[in-house]
Order: sequence, then structure tokens, then C-alpha cells
Amino acid sequence: MAQPMSNDKIIKPTGEELERQAKREANHDAQEERLSGPLHTELGKTTIEDRVVQKIASIAAREVPGVYAMGNAARRTFNSLAERIPGASANTSGGVSVEKGEQQTAIDVSIVVSYGFSIVEVSGDIRSNIVSQVERATGLEVIEVNVDVTDVHLPEDDEDDEPREDLK
Repeated sequence: MAQPMSNDKIIKPTGEELERQAKREANHDAQEERLSGPLHTELGKTTIEDRVVQKIASIAAREVPGVYAMGNAARRTFNSLAERIPGASANTSGGVSVEKGEQQTAIDVSIVVSYGFSIVEVSGDIRSNIVSQVERATGLEVIEVNVDVTDVHLPEDDEDDEPREDLK
């Protein structure tokens, strides 16, 4: 006489099934990791616009001694013209571009260095200040800060456009 099958027997998963289970668990853990952090909590998600990171990075770069101006010559000319128009304001984030993801950002900065300052030291100080200010203010991880030195400001650049006596 045949005996009824017992439901107490557990069929062990095959190697293939074990691999699928491990992948599902890894994906679930990775998804939980992505959603955790200062900007993603159980209560909601915080998003930060690129221009916010640009402004913070621009202010942080301007705080560094030896930075005369931000951006290239065309940007500085445009900003100086904008300042002369009543009610207009110059772009505070000029010279800064940002690539931002949900948890990380990369920042490019264009500057003019004052003559007499070490470009190596100024660019290192810019990187350090931008990383600390952006990470503190936004919670984003700054993965790189590229500094493009577009010019050196010389003291004689401040003089008026009067003809020099020695060139007459």
C-alpha cells in the first residue's frame, strides 16, 4: 500500500536557486543603502538643485586668499556690465559648474589668481574649502574639484587706462 506523502519534507534549493536568492538579497541591501543617508530618510527625500551647489562652491572659492575673480574674461566682462544696470545683479555662481547625482557631486571652478600667490597652494585651498563647505551644507559627497586657472591678475591691471609716461 502506498503511503501518503508528508508535507514535512523540505526540498533544498538548487545551486541556481541559491544564486538567485543571494542576488535578490544583495539588490535589496544595495537599494536600502542607496535610500539611506542624510538626504534620504524613512520620512522623506531631500533634493538639492545644481545652482545651490554652484553658489556654495562659488562662495567657498571666493573665501580663499589669492582668488582675484571667478570665471573667464567673458564672464567677468558680463558681470561688470550687469552690475551697472539698476536692479540687476551679477551671477554669484559664475565660474562654477556642477555635475550632481543623488548623493555625490563633481565641481569645476574657473578662477583668476592674484599675482604673487602660489597657484598650487591656492588651488589646493580652493579644493579643501569647497569640499568642506559643500559636504557640510548639503550632505553630498564631493568626489572631485577641478580648478581651471584662466588668468593671473597683475597689480598694474588695476591702474586706469591712462597712457604710461614711459611709452610716449
